[in-house]
Amino acid sequence: MADNKLFYGDNLEVLAKLPTDSVDLVYLDPPFNSARNYNVIFARGTDAHHDVGAQIEAFTDTWTWTQATEEEFAAYVSGGLPVTVGDALTAFRTLLGENDALAYLVNMAPRLVQLRRVLKPTGSLWLHCDPVMSHYLKVLLDAIFDPRSFRNEVIWKRTSSKSHSTTRLASNHDVILVYAASEKAVWNERASFIAYDADALDAKTLSKYSHRDPDGRLYRLDNLVNPNRDRPNLTYEFLGVTRVWRWTKERMQAAYEAGIVVQTAPGRVPQMKRYLDEMRGRPMSDVWEDIAPLNSQAAERLGYPTQKPLALLERILKLASNEGDVVLDPFAGCGTTIDAAQNLKRRWIGIDITYIAVDLIEKRLLHAHGPSIKASYDVSGIPRDSGGAQALFDRNPFDFERWAVSQINAQPNEKQVGDRGIDGVARFPLGTANEFGRVLVSVKGGKQLNPAMVRDLRGTIERQKAELGVLITQTEPTRGMLEEVHHSGSYTHPATGQTYPRLQIITTDQLLAGKRPQIPPTVLPYIAASKAAAPDTSVRMF
Repeated sequence: MADNKLFYGDNLEVLAKLPTDSVDLVYLDPPFNSARNYNVIFARGTDAHHDVGAQIEAFTDTWTWTQATEEEFAAYVSGGLPVTVGDALTAFRTLLGENDALAYLVNMAPRLVQLRRVLKPTGSLWLHCDPVMSHYLKVLLDAIFDPRSFRNEVIWKRTSSKSHSTTRLASNHDVILVYAASEKAVWNERASFIAYDADALDAKTLSKYSHRDPDGRLYRLDNLVNPNRDRPNLTYEFLGVTRVWRWTKERMQAAYEAGIVVQTAPGRVPQMKRYLDEMRGRPMSDVWEDIAPLNSQAAERLGYPTQKPLALLERILKLASNEGDVVLDPFAGCGTTIDAAQNLKRRWIGIDITYIAVDLIEKRLLHAHGPSIKASYDVSGIPRDSGGAQALFDRNPFDFERWAVSQINAQPNEKQVGDRGIDGVARFPLGTANEFGRVLVSVKGGKQLNPAMVRDLRGTIERQKAELGVLITQTEPTRGMLEEVHHSGSYTHPATGQTYPRLQIITTDQLLAGKRPQIPPTVLPYIAASKAAAPDTSVRMF
């Protein structure tokens, strides 16, 4: 069994099945109750017929008070959650009323309770939110953890001020609330210092480290005289100066020969060099302005809404976990936490309720870490057999379509009026720069199949001037459908000369068995992730 786990499903259901005290660090970046729908932007410039990046809704960050929310609230405050949490929700209802903010908090409460349960005593939770909801979430976390477990409110400057308002200041930061499971929570002090940048030093540091070696290393001179004057064994003459020294004479001589001990002029007291690059760095505060947000040109940008910089997650993991620890992200999104954990040799658990996120995470790992990464993790909730495919279709037909489309490396299609049943598009190079052919993909779940489905796909291919079409069915196609396919003609690739059937039908059972349609090699539908950097093997002296 692989060390790492990726779950497709409701995180509340998945968390309930995880063992108590099994996770070392939790990072979550849940929806912020922003009343927005967020889209994934797919790779641009791969479609000769469309100029803009295609988009598909990734998740909805809109909450409303419904009868179901009322029932959940009543269950939680009557004993479904710890008393302190029920009391907090009751107070929120008195303060806020029955609105979208309360609906959001009712949704978050049981998930945060479960996250507290799975944390080890040495673990901590880092909740990423915005200033609109942070104070409510902090009270909720106080009720779950205990106010004494609060460690930090980290302010991350996510963007520069973009506009001026006549009624308030521009909002340009996020909040990360940090809670420890106990006093034993891991804290790596060495990671809480930011290495000095020799090219961007503040005036105070620059005045202190005012000397430079021929190789460019900055240093300052430090005292070698022992503050304890009663040390006969350390009293000796060195370079014509007698003092009670900090070091033995042998060590002093060795350091002098190594160029660490210097005498700036004859008769002066020798001093030692303290190099800037050997210092721990600048102590980190709870305001983080040195990690830039992802702009449109960032190499790691995947086009996923609310994607956070890898550097932000790596900083958190370095501060509060160690190699081999288990890191959990219950709102995994595009997998930044997972990628950071993989880079830093942590084990990981990722959960997301949308299939498009799970598919993006898998493709991100594959591109960043290579094919061998597949053996390091298991995926749960994705169809593995006919029963699983049927269960996914029954639960969420749209995610069933997205799952089927992703099996042939195609981009899911946003549902639109007039799409004539096209659920995805795969693209393949035509052999000339920036020109791509298209494979239109249609998915038909259920058992009601007929030849008209093939004819519709063929008509759409002709109207959109696409090259190929693939029909994915959940059950075996009818004889009439196969006849339509056999009379649909063929397509010859202009660069390779290879011929392909213009229309093909493949079943989900065949896809699960590893079979794929006969189409040219396609390009990845998502914006590609950056390759993982080689591990830093340098040794620093502190």
